[in-house]
Parts: sequence; C-alpha cells; structure tokens
Amino acid sequence: MEEKTAAAPEGFLKSRTADARNMTVHRNAEDIYLVLYDILAVNLSYFLALWIRFDCRFSRIPVAYLRGFLNFAPVYTVFCLLVFRHFKLYRSVWRFASYRELARILSSVAATAVFYILGIHVVLRLTVADAPSRMPLFYYFGGILLETAFLLVPRFGYRFFLLLGDAGSKDKDGTCRKVMLIGAGSAGRMILRDLNNSKESRERVCCIIDDDPGKWGKEIDGIHIVGGREAIPETVKEFGVGKILLALPTATAGQKREILDICKETGCDLKSLPGIYQLANGEATANDLKDVSVEELLGREPVKTSLEEVFRYLNGKVILVTGGGGSIGSELCRQIARHEPKQLIIFDIYENNAYDIQMELRRDCPGLNLEVLIGSVRDSRRLDHVFSRYKPDVVYHAAAHKHVPLMEDSPCEVIKNNTIGTYKTAYAAMKYGCKRFILISTDKAVNPTNIMGASKRLCEMVVQTFDKLIKEGKETAIPELYTHREEESGYRVDREILKSHPETEFVAVRFGNVLGSNGSVVPYFKKQIAQGGPVTVTHPDIIRYFMTIPEAVSLVLQAGVYAKGGEIFVLDMGEPVKIDTLARNLIKLSGHRPDVDIPIRYIGLRPGEKLYEEKLMDEEGLKTTPNHLIFIGSPVPFDTEKFLGQLEGLIDAAYKEEGDIRELVAEMVPTYRPKKEEGPEETMRKRA
Repeated sequence: MEEKTAAAPEGFLKSRTADARNMTVHRNAEDIYLVLYDILAVNLSYFLALWIRFDCRFSRIPVAYLRGFLNFAPVYTVFCLLVFRHFKLYRSVWRFASYRELARILSSVAATAVFYILGIHVVLRLTVADAPSRMPLFYYFGGILLETAFLLVPRFGYRFFLLLGDAGSKDKDGTCRKVMLIGAGSAGRMILRDLNNSKESRERVCCIIDDDPGKWGKEIDGIHIVGGREAIPETVKEFGVGKILLALPTATAGQKREILDICKETGCDLKSLPGIYQLANGEATANDLKDVSVEELLGREPVKTSLEEVFRYLNGKVILVTGGGGSIGSELCRQIARHEPKQLIIFDIYENNAYDIQMELRRDCPGLNLEVLIGSVRDSRRLDHVFSRYKPDVVYHAAAHKHVPLMEDSPCEVIKNNTIGTYKTAYAAMKYGCKRFILISTDKAVNPTNIMGASKRLCEMVVQTFDKLIKEGKETAIPELYTHREEESGYRVDREILKSHPETEFVAVRFGNVLGSNGSVVPYFKKQIAQGGPVTVTHPDIIRYFMTIPEAVSLVLQAGVYAKGGEIFVLDMGEPVKIDTLARNLIKLSGHRPDVDIPIRYIGLRPGEKLYEEKLMDEEGLKTTPNHLIFIGSPVPFDTEKFLGQLEGLIDAAYKEEGDIRELVAEMVPTYRPKKEEGPEETMRKRA
C-alpha cells in the first residue's frame, strides 16, 4: 500500500511534465510555421507588386529591378523577422486577436516599409550595374499594401473562422441560454465580446438595452440595440431571455436602482458589473459580473470619506480595537491596517473570529505590526495588563452583545458585557494615557425599548461622564470598579492614584443596522429563500436604516478625527428601508415570486423590538461637521455623581442576578420603556 501511495505522485508529475513538454513542442511548431509563412509573405508581397506594375507579365520586368529585389531580399527578410519579434507577433494568441494585435502588425509594417524604401536604393547602387535611380512608386505602395494584407489575413482569419465555428456549435443544439445586456457603452461591448468569444459558455447575448435613443436600431457585433429601459419587460418575453447583465459601471446608484426595479419583475437572473475600475484598467470581462447586491437595490450613493484626514490621524499610532473579530471590529481592523499604524492590537474573547482576521491581515498586510490578544472587556486584570504593556494611543471599543431578542432573555449579561465592559475599558484607557476612546454605539440607544439598547445608552453616559470629569479635573472621583473579590481569588487590587492629569477624549459614534453583519436580516432572508421559504418578517410596517459595513466603519474613522471629547456622533444612514419590501426584493432577485413561489409570513415583533428606529433622542439637537453624513448630537445633561453611584449598584445587581435589573436601568435611563412581546395575532389585528 505504501509503495502505491508513493508511486502515484511520481506518475502524476511525470504525466504533467510530459503534457507540458508536448504543449511546448506544439507551440514551437506553430511558431516555426508562422515564421516560414512570414518569410514567404514579406518577399512575395514586393515581388507581386513588381509583377503587377508591369502588367502581370514576368518578361516585361527590367533585369535591373529584378536583380535589386533579389539582392535585397535576404537582408530584408532578416530585418522583418527581427522587427516582428520585437513587436511580439509570435507571442499573441490569435484566437483572441484584437486591436492591440492590429496595432502591432501595422507598426511592424511601417517600420519595415521605411527600411525597405531606404535600403533598396543602397542595394541597387552597390550591386546592380547601370541601376535606375529608384524603383517604381507603385512597387513601394503595392508592396506595403500586400505585405499588410498577407500579415493580417491569416492571423485574424484564424480568429474569424474559430468564432464562426463556436457560434455554430453554440446554436446547433439550441441549448444556449439567452441573455439581455443592459448598457451599450465600452464596458458592455467588452463583456459582449468576451461572452461570445468563450467556447465554454452556454450563454448567448440576444439583445441589448440602452437609454440613448441615438443607439436604438443599431448593432454591436451583430446584436441589435432594441430600445431603452421601458422596453425591458416586453423584450424579455419576445426573446425568451433568462438572464440580464447590467454593464453600467458609471451609472449613479439611483439610476441603477430604477433599472433594477424593472429587471427584478421579469424573474430573470441578474448580474451586474460592480464599478468603473474595469474601465480604468481598459478591460471588463464576464468574470467581473457579480450577483446584484442588496446595496445596489437600495440605490444609495456610496459614502465618501476623507482618507487623507484619517491617514494623518492614524498613521504612526498604536491602535486597540476591542471586539476586533466581529463584523464591525474586523472591518475597523482592515481599514486601520491600510493607514499604516505603528501597531494594531486586536482584542476579542472569541478566538475563532480573532484567528480569522489575524490570518487575513497577515496575508494582505505583511508589513503590519499586529498583535492579536484573547480576553474579555469584563476582566479588569486582563485589561490592566494589556493597557499597561501596549499603551494604545487610540481605542475603538466595538466589543458588545448586540442581539436584541437574546439579550431580552439574559438582561444581566448584556449589562455586564456592554455597560460594565465599557466602563472598565474606558477606565484603563484613562489610566494608561490613551489619547482618544471611541465607543461604537447604536440607534437602538435612542428611546430604547429593549435592554440591549438601554445598555448602549448607559455606555454613552459612561463615556460622557469620563469626558466631563476629566475636563473638570475631577478624574479621581471616577471609581475603579472591580467585580472580583480578594477572598474569592486571592488577588488584591492596588488602586493606583493617577500620577498625572489624563487627557483622554471620550466620544461615541451612533449608527443603525449594517448589511451583512453577524445577525443581519439579509443573510437570514437569503438562507430562508434558499430553503424554499417561508421568509419570516416580524411586521409588515417595520423599517430600519441600513448601511454597508465598510461605509459605516469609514465614517466611524472620520468621526474619530473630528472628536474633541464628549460628543455623540450620529451617522446619516440615508432613507429608512421597509423590511417587508427588502424581503420581497430579495425573493425577486433570486428569480422567485413573493407569495407565490416563496411565501412571506408575519410572525410579530420580537421581545424588545421597535417598529421604527430613531437616530437622535428628542432632547438632542444636531451640529454639522465637515462631512455632510456625520452630525454631532448635543449631550443630554445628567447628574454624573448620581450616575456613578447608581452604576455601582447596577454592577452589584447584575452579578448577583437578583430581582429585575430592568427597573434599575429604567431609573438611570429615563427614556427606557421596556416593550412587551406582540404575538402574530395581535400584530395582524393592529394591521387590520
């Protein structure tokens, strides 16, 4: 058994080596044939020009002209082969010959023509007695034209006949899937040719849609441009289209959404060219086409941030990201890594997520000074060790429990992790000289109806308390809260007095839901659709604000640049999205019909869930920043001394897990109004 196992790889390698050798021999043979053809072509072209010049009668050609041609032929042949090699005419794959190959051939002919016109005069005078002053003018022009034709015809003819054969083989059995192409611009033409040139593809573009009336009725590579977007439904039925390709890389998000709203009603598969980078590279292929994303369906313009400001802020600093393995935390790490920090420290309690982002950053950013540490923000001693050793300049605090229904069943845990974890991390940041602490908050902290949102509001109050007391020079009034006890662990905490006035600036950044995050509704809907349904929506009228993870994180980074301490930054999430509409659009994008192929079932609001999320509390006003998508909410005043006293009682209650902790939270967060669960019957009754 061992001998066979050892022999198999050797035989495989020998087979692969033999295949490679055969391919090399085959390619070399093709090159030799092409070189021999070119030798014949470059000489025959000028001989035929001379023959045609004298009425196609060999006997009429003057001997001097004939001798000049024959004497110069060897020199010209060698020169031509060197020029052709220089212009890489023997390296092209002629099956895919394009304008680049055409340009190379024309450049080669131009170079050899100049050499021929100059060289034939020298050879005539040196080798032929009583030589004429020059060859006939037609000889030069005819020779150049014939040489161009002889070089072009076999090369592009090879491609032409292969394409005819491919087209015939595709259509012969009638199994090709018919495709509609939207966009007759540069990207559309490239994709059309790439798709039609593919021998393996079982798809064929049968019609093109473009909103430019000047293109209607015309053709690209034999494919008709049938009309504008309003013609899409009718054309799909007329041609039996099964797939639609959107080649609109320069269209605005709103324009794409309008076209997608039409396309999704056809039931066809949809693919889209992501962006304009293909045009910048001068190429776009069918491989660049991706499934139409939810972001495109929402039709929001991409968020723009000042990368230069963020770079100046992060460059050369030690950055700590808590919860660095999560959805938001990992994207923070990716974007921070691209801004050349002095060191990036990822801190997370879940080792699998931490390992994934560690491997990704080591692969993509090999020069990054990266540390990945496992630990909990609830562990004071672990935080103390990390901050004392690495002394981060900036902390992005993304570690938190975020799942609303789960936290309703475990209220003490969300207080321990979110509120107390934020307090301990903030204290360590202040104690060890961190310059800036940025809390990642949520719109669920506004008038919260669930314990998770209330815990995040408490987190905002924590960072505002720290910032206020530091600015007032009262940092010693901030207690260093520990939950472990000396008699239980044998570990005694020395409350170190702050030796210098801390300068940490504490801020919070608040935004709504992010597409694709852990627990996001979009992947959940997609999984339900893949299983054949039903798709479960909590309420027909529920709405949410959405933003992509990279967009939200880029705004978080820029908000950190604007921070002066004490602010709650609010990100403009755009227009709210109705979840019911989102679910129906996802079903249509999957090629199904809502309530026909895939049913939608309303299950009632989950514990702690609101119909409408808010971005600002009623008491807060808005201030603008240089970025029109980032606003500053004015801090809501509260008694910080009373708050710190209540917080110590909240910690004790959370760890003892006695009584209903929601009552204590409601005393600290006046806007917190716990919401009872609604069943599906009550939901439908209210809707009626």
